Amino acid sequence: MSSTVYVPSHHGEATRQWPVENRRGIYGMYTVIATEFSLFVCLFASYYYLGSNKTRWPVDEPPKMHLALIMLAVLLASSFILHWGEEQLKRARYGQARIAISVTALIGLVFMVLQSYEYRNHWKTLTPFSDSYGSIFYTITSFHAAHLVVGILLLGYVAALPRYGPKVAPPYRPYHTVSLYWHFVDLVWIFIVALLYLVPNMQV
Repeated sequence: MSSTVYVPSHHGEATRQWPVENRRGIYGMYTVIATEFSLFVCLFASYYYLGSNKTRWPVDEPPKMHLALIMLAVLLASSFILHWGEEQLKRARYGQARIAISVTALIGLVFMVLQSYEYRNHWKTLTPFSDSYGSIFYTITSFHAAHLVVGILLLGYVAALPRYGPKVAPPYRPYHTVSLYWHFVDLVWIFIVALLYLVPNMQV
């Protein structure tokens, strides 16, 4: 989808019209997601590579799942709310869309609080300096937390934009662009729960 930008004339020249590709921000976000997904694939591969050496992986018991599952439910709820906000945006219900993205950012903060509580519990028996398992576990979950912080900041930026209607000036389609990133962050947590929590508990 493209739009037209009206450029002011100079020295009496006629006003010119330039086509603008307003999906370029979305294409850029797809590139970011592909890059970050590759990073997490490498981290997951490192996790299983280190796990193959049991002398450096003395894990007596798998991580407890209850908080991880609660955090998963929290992030999935945030994605549903953000998707609902996108639907409201398509119907030009800008107030509801703004509420949805603001609530999503708040839910992201709730996730951060829950993860801090989980880290405090883990730290009693496991630190990044304990062994290879502790190192890679905190690396993966901390990288995800860093991406979540970026997502919350992006959501807050879009929530603070003065208007959501059609535009011929950047940022183009910011709501959808940020939604793509947030859904990606949620998807990564699904993989983290499955590979770092669920699989070890199934192997006990």
